[in-house]
Amino acid sequence: MKIITSPGEMQQLMLDEKKAGRTIGFVPTMGYLHEGHLSLLKRAGEENDVMVLSIFVNPLQFGPAEDLDSYPRDFERDSRLAEAEGADYLFSPAPEDMYPGGVPSVSVIVNRKTDVLCGKSRPGHFAGVATVVSKLFHIVSPDKAYFGKKDAQQLAVIESLAHDLNFPVKIIGGETVREPDGLAKSSRNVRLLPEERKEAPVLYESLSEAARLIAEGTKDTEQLKALIRSRIKAESSGSIDYAEILSWPELKETDRAEGTIIIALAVKFKHARLIDNIIIAV
Repeated sequence: MKIITSPGEMQQLMLDEKKAGRTIGFVPTMGYLHEGHLSLLKRAGEENDVMVLSIFVNPLQFGPAEDLDSYPRDFERDSRLAEAEGADYLFSPAPEDMYPGGVPSVSVIVNRKTDVLCGKSRPGHFAGVATVVSKLFHIVSPDKAYFGKKDAQQLAVIESLAHDLNFPVKIIGGETVREPDGLAKSSRNVRLLPEERKEAPVLYESLSEAARLIAEGTKDTEQLKALIRSRIKAESSGSIDYAEILSWPELKETDRAEGTIIIALAVKFKHARLIDNIIIAV
């Protein structure tokens, strides 16, 4: 596995791979890899000739009061995991190499799908995501790029980014990987207090209960969201940021659980904000 830090060097290597007729599978991450990331790497390796992982904690997608400095990092561990999974390249640039001079003079604005879910309370977040992903797509030139469905709003935004700006890349959504008790794998899980970790499975349990009720005929989304909020409040110390049911992938509000929908939530614990979702066809 080659570790590359220079965007220019990485771009040239990828152009050489493309000229040689090899397909490139790309998994962009912010590091601190877990089984969810590794499942995306495995699929990228199976479906492409060349597997590329990027590790870059993107400062543009963190707000002033968010956890950029404390975001978990362990490059040595991540590089070992990536190599064991068969990655051919690990691209890990420094912020000053991705954004010479600090804040870029040009960025990507996201016009839709950001006024709900995480975007509602994190203004500018998805502009930061779209900007860095655009840069990474230009640097890596992937044929396929892999993103986890746990970050469903991010996936929906990136699908629109690739489509609307005509990036020649296929976006692949990977299924959420979970702990045995149902908690979605996340880099932030390590920041849960012991008691919070015991409570956290209620997030997925409440989503699953809502999905079961929909299958049994309950269609009123306000009723379903109230049930989710009630259970989380009763069974955890977390503070609910949101519990929503929206159309997928449009992310539009709906009062009826019909068609393809996403049931999504975010809950804040003392040192960690966790998100989870279920996407179902009704």
